[in-house]
Amino acid sequence: MSTPWLHVIGIGEDGVEGLPAAARALVAGAELVVGGTRHLALARPLITGQTLAWPHPLADGIAEVLRWRGRRVCVLASGDPFLFGIGTTLRRHVERAEMTCLPAPSCAALACNLLGWAEQDVSVLSLCGRPMEAMAPALQPGGRLVVLSADEHTPHAFARWLDGRGFGASVLHVLGALGGPRQGHHTATVAETARAEGPLPPRLNLMALEVVADRNAQVIPLTCGLPDGMFDHDGQITKREIRAVTLSVLAPRRGEMLWDIGGGSGSISIEWMLRHPANRAIAIEKSPARGARIAHNALALGVPGLRVMAGEAPAILPRMRAEGLDAPDAIFLGGGISNPGMLEAAWDVLRPGGRLVANAVTLESEGAVIAAHARQGGTLTRLHVERLEPIGRFHGFRPGMTVTSYTVSKPA
Repeated sequence: MSTPWLHVIGIGEDGVEGLPAAARALVAGAELVVGGTRHLALARPLITGQTLAWPHPLADGIAEVLRWRGRRVCVLASGDPFLFGIGTTLRRHVERAEMTCLPAPSCAALACNLLGWAEQDVSVLSLCGRPMEAMAPALQPGGRLVVLSADEHTPHAFARWLDGRGFGASVLHVLGALGGPRQGHHTATVAETARAEGPLPPRLNLMALEVVADRNAQVIPLTCGLPDGMFDHDGQITKREIRAVTLSVLAPRRGEMLWDIGGGSGSISIEWMLRHPANRAIAIEKSPARGARIAHNALALGVPGLRVMAGEAPAILPRMRAEGLDAPDAIFLGGGISNPGMLEAAWDVLRPGGRLVANAVTLESEGAVIAAHARQGGTLTRLHVERLEPIGRFHGFRPGMTVTSYTVSKPA
């Protein structure tokens, strides 16, 4: 359509008085105005058409909006509709040329201006429909976060979770109804907020966090090769030094998918996902106990989106593709390399241009990667690590098992 029919308008706590003339005219001229109950109340003086408060589930409301396609429709949103907002959802269903957006100042912008923070240096996150554990990678000492709350109970729950991870000295600002006459601002340490009782600002609130790590805080390092002790494992783990090298040759890029075959503790999958919030991974593990351990590690280290699939490779690999799962951009083989057909099956499901990395420790698996190298090229690298350990009253370097790492890219 050459003329937009859908207008997404950000409205603040100051209501219609804060809307520019163009936005006021669009609301007044709309045949249908959609929004939350609060949004519709704020815009009530301007509305002349029909109204629709978002139903549950939201998908029913989206379907209703689409039934009005081609007529004059306004959707009201808080602040910036494309900051964890309805604008992003609508854009999945409506072509860009069909819609316009007139944002108001976002809640993050209002918070930063109130606190005097440089907005470009702040990470904006949301706890609306997301577990608190997903915040863990962002808890870096000296960092500043703006976190959208799910409801009025979120600040206390978030503070208790932070305090339990060793960030009790952090400063937490709880801000409510920003930009309006009922604006609230409560500041305390995380530890104080965790112990506090009584109401904080209203249901619509956000939190601004100044991160201070206590001495034993659970800070997730920004590097590859996390300490082995950060993972719960039964010995089946790619050790720290080998893992760092493995991640470097897997070469994760934004939004890519990894299939981790023989997940073990999930260390490779977890670190892959920690490289960027948009990265995805599936850990394939035949042991139920290890599968549960992978899920536990993923939650503890802030990547709850890691998917664990129970099954044995290579048989499960073609089934996964047949079920419509995204082809992997990279595959890691940490075990089962010598299983008949394993490397061939992994190669078949790998996306063109993707990378395959296999770490062999047994003579049989080393033979398999040498044969694969002869068939399709790539790189073979021997990795050998020695760690200092006590020997009686003295110390000596004890060698770990030598790893033969095979890396190959599939022709695009």
